[in-house]
Amino acid sequence: MNKNLLNILSESEDEIDIQKLTDYLDGKLSGEEKHAFEKQISDNDFVNDAIEGLQNSNAKDIQSTVEQLNAVLKKQVAKKKKRLEKRRLKEYPWIYISIILILILCVLAYIVISKSMHIF
Repeated sequence: MNKNLLNILSESEDEIDIQKLTDYLDGKLSGEEKHAFEKQISDNDFVNDAIEGLQNSNAKDIQSTVEQLNAVLKKQVAKKKKRLEKRRLKEYPWIYISIILILILCVLAYIVISKSMHIF
């Protein structure tokens, strides 16, 4: 039995031995121990509902569901990361150098033109 499934009962008011619960769910308790455990949990409806749910669940099914969810999540994250990388400006240094040179040439051209206008 998957130990994470048993955390359902961690907030319970009554202290339930997790090992005994695991043995009960797996059918490893003797008749007397099973009866004593059922008597202990008989008063708490929440615990009874939790145990019923745990008995109806299959740990392998839960594990495969978790693996499927993780796979889908990884695909979505990879897809989003790829889309963000496409949007991002590629880091090509020659583009930055070209832009800086064009800006410098524009400033120099403006200065030369404005000085030549003052001469006339």
